[in-house]
Amino acid sequence: MINFNKITTATRYGAFILISILLYSCNSNEYDAYKSLKLEEDAYAIIPAPQQITPQQGAFILDENTVIEAAASATNEANYLAEIINNTAALSITPAKDVENNKHRIVLALSEEVSEEEGYILVVNYDTISLKAKTTKGLFYGVETLCQLILEKEIDGNKHQLIPAVKITDAPRFAYRGMMLDTGRYFYDVAFVKQFIDLIALHKMNTFHWHLTEDQGWRIEIKKYPKLTEVGAWRNGTEIGRTPGEESDNIKHGGFYTQEQIREVVHYATQRHITIIPEIDMPGHNGAAIASYPFLSCFPEEKTKMNDNIISDKTKEKMDAGVHKVVQESWGIKSDVLCAGKESTYTFYENVLSEVMELFPSAYIHIGGDECLKDNWKRCSDCQQKIKQLELEDEEGLQSHFIHHMEAFVNKKGKKIIGWDEILEGGLAPNATVMSWRGVTGGIEAAKLGQDVIMTPREPYYFDYYQVNDTINEPLTIGGRGPNTVKDVYTFEPIPAELSEEEQKNILGIQANLWTEYISTPDYAEYMLLPRMTALAEVAWSPKDQEKNYEEFLTRLTKFKKNYESRELNYAKHVFN
Repeated sequence: MINFNKITTATRYGAFILISILLYSCNSNEYDAYKSLKLEEDAYAIIPAPQQITPQQGAFILDENTVIEAAASATNEANYLAEIINNTAALSITPAKDVENNKHRIVLALSEEVSEEEGYILVVNYDTISLKAKTTKGLFYGVETLCQLILEKEIDGNKHQLIPAVKITDAPRFAYRGMMLDTGRYFYDVAFVKQFIDLIALHKMNTFHWHLTEDQGWRIEIKKYPKLTEVGAWRNGTEIGRTPGEESDNIKHGGFYTQEQIREVVHYATQRHITIIPEIDMPGHNGAAIASYPFLSCFPEEKTKMNDNIISDKTKEKMDAGVHKVVQESWGIKSDVLCAGKESTYTFYENVLSEVMELFPSAYIHIGGDECLKDNWKRCSDCQQKIKQLELEDEEGLQSHFIHHMEAFVNKKGKKIIGWDEILEGGLAPNATVMSWRGVTGGIEAAKLGQDVIMTPREPYYFDYYQVNDTINEPLTIGGRGPNTVKDVYTFEPIPAELSEEEQKNILGIQANLWTEYISTPDYAEYMLLPRMTALAEVAWSPKDQEKNYEEFLTRLTKFKKNYESRELNYAKHVFN
């Protein structure tokens, strides 16, 4: 395996970018000139770092003779590669099934030579490139690596796009490599959602956790309950400043995704081998749903409590006119949660989940389960009757019953649930996967119980936290914790030492989260994601036993940021200064 710190002394045959003056006879192949091309160290600066990388002498030149050869089963991957090469090298390459032997070829092939489901073997020679994988997923990740290797070099006064000769054998450390985007607090249009998916693909991650419902907005069309988007997708104002704010901006905000748009996004993600896991949060974080259908509350006739009297003029008018339930306009945990004592609540969410499961082919549905205040349950006759009827110990037991009920329903539909680590309270649902966000304690507990776990501790995997200690010149974000720096993300080991080797197998992978209480625009979202997302990608993919050197990672990151710049992304520049 390549050691990036010692590559200069470890490589005898020269695998680095210094152009040699080459002479070749009139009967030699036109590409023989590139057999002895020597390349500098940073030509092989790949993120995430591969399992094994062996630089070779020479380079493959991208030109008008280059052809991508792939079987029909790999058409998607071949087209994706052609699109990137054409954009990068200003060419018009078209993938083909059968290519003449004398063509300058890039060959994508499925092969049993690769054993890992998402692994690949990439071999670049001066005249051919071979990319092999067990599955099209592996081919896709190999394509992402190949595209990172493309560089521009001036030869004989002309600029050329080339790929350095190399052999790479690679596969990911974790099966689950995820990113979460909260569109409940602020609505992001389909174009940005697709861009977010492209970033996930660029980083060889495979899961998009889509947070679709909140107190401040319901973002997914449900045909059976149209008021969820007619009412719940819109709020008449948003608090100004960090919670607790002092006033409302009185600006209407909202939006939602139609079911047709959802299908479009799912298809887009599938082409990039990304699974979308939708989150319909329950029983807390449901202010928008309750504003749409007040019967979901324990107390439909009670007015929505607005934090610190932060309320827009329009909403105040509505409430003065007799509307009791409204969409929340401030952040923080709310006390008006779903009534877990009424059967109508369970039926409502069974119907919602049925439509959601039809839209998303994922094996998982995320049902939240976090931050559910139980004050209303304690004074609700329906909830207390349910506790008594089921012989539950307390309100924690009622939440556990609610989660168990929803899990059983989802399981009957052939899917599994994921929930935040609060679902451990009152008794864990038998087939649930736990997302450990309040540190690693919940993940440790669940793993020891034999449950599947995804590690997403808020420190350092909450990307809505500040990313530097000096926050004076930083845009407003959530306060009180962090910062979560690039170095914090890169150096954090997500597998707790407290777990035995057998228990560690229950850790499916890792995920970072972008909550958007204070992140209202795509430009700001990009700033908070990058380059922390790039650091996370290496932790998720690269082998644990690979020597980790943060300063060396920054050297590779300096080259990798060309991906941000070519996409015109607003990345944070602290680590590059």
